[in-house]
Amino acid sequence: MTSDLIQRTVSAIHPVSSPELQQAIQHRLDNLTKPRGSLGQIEQLALRYGLARGIANLKLQRKSMYVFCADHGITAEGVSAYPSAVTVQMVRNFVRGGAAINVMCRQFGIETAVVDMGINGPVEPGTLDCRIALGTRNWLHQPAMTEDQAVQSVEAGIKLATWAASTADVLGVGEMGIGNSTTAAAVFSAFSGIDPQLTVGLGTGVTADVLVRKAEVVRQALLAAVGGFDIGGMCGFLLGAAAQRVPVVMDGFITGAAGLMAQALCPHVRDYLFFSHVSAESGHARMLEFLEARPLLSLDLRLGEGTGAALGISLIETAVRIYTEMATFSEASVSNKPE
Repeated sequence: MTSDLIQRTVSAIHPVSSPELQQAIQHRLDNLTKPRGSLGQIEQLALRYGLARGIANLKLQRKSMYVFCADHGITAEGVSAYPSAVTVQMVRNFVRGGAAINVMCRQFGIETAVVDMGINGPVEPGTLDCRIALGTRNWLHQPAMTEDQAVQSVEAGIKLATWAASTADVLGVGEMGIGNSTTAAAVFSAFSGIDPQLTVGLGTGVTADVLVRKAEVVRQALLAAVGGFDIGGMCGFLLGAAAQRVPVVMDGFITGAAGLMAQALCPHVRDYLFFSHVSAESGHARMLEFLEARPLLSLDLRLGEGTGAALGISLIETAVRIYTEMATFSEASVSNKPE
């Protein structure tokens, strides 16, 4: 998968390693009025955020969440507890502000955008129209999409991220699309070589019999082209944001599949990704292990939408506020020397 835009974007992503910057950030963290390292991962979040942004004078004010939505032809195989029509219905709910992700983003002051990458229905007013087609094809019987469509989906995500990064200090990604957990399991199995029986999960709440069917479907399709327009769009979005040095907070299993694709195109993209939680999807813990990623939370979430990412953004914002607003020992005239 390649194009001029994808190649230029990948070439613009650089590792965040900077000993001087790391020393400057760590120096302030170590001199805040607390025992050194006592805030644990909160301190590491501030350090990682500063390295990703390339600044020691940290700021985090503008926060945005992008929910990528698309339909998946694989639903014809009976792999989901809900019909594909629910995708359209939930997108309308997102736009109207009635979903869990809307509630959480309102609470944390995160702007929310709903991205139509390929919903099988009319374009919903209020969404960002980036659709490639009316959903993918059934990848059990034919490639999910053409190579050109795959490139188009990644390019659409890059273009969207380039615009989004100009108005945000941190970004989050979520998703919605009936059948997308099956597609994500196929992508993960294809990249990792792990048997589908260990990568598929309950998704939106399927029965044990359907879970077995999901694993069978994924096994049969690994040699065919698998993927989704939502996953391709998120892949491009991650690359585009990293090229602009704006960190992205990942949600769960489906966004992780996009992370796998992005990392395959550019390993340095991992420096800009924050993994918010380990979900109740059985394959997600294995995916995080494969990515060598340490999640921030473990709350048995498996809703998607970006709900875990919203919580992750709130933690990063807390870390930045601690870093910038907490007094140092010298500023507070507090002794930091043990007796």
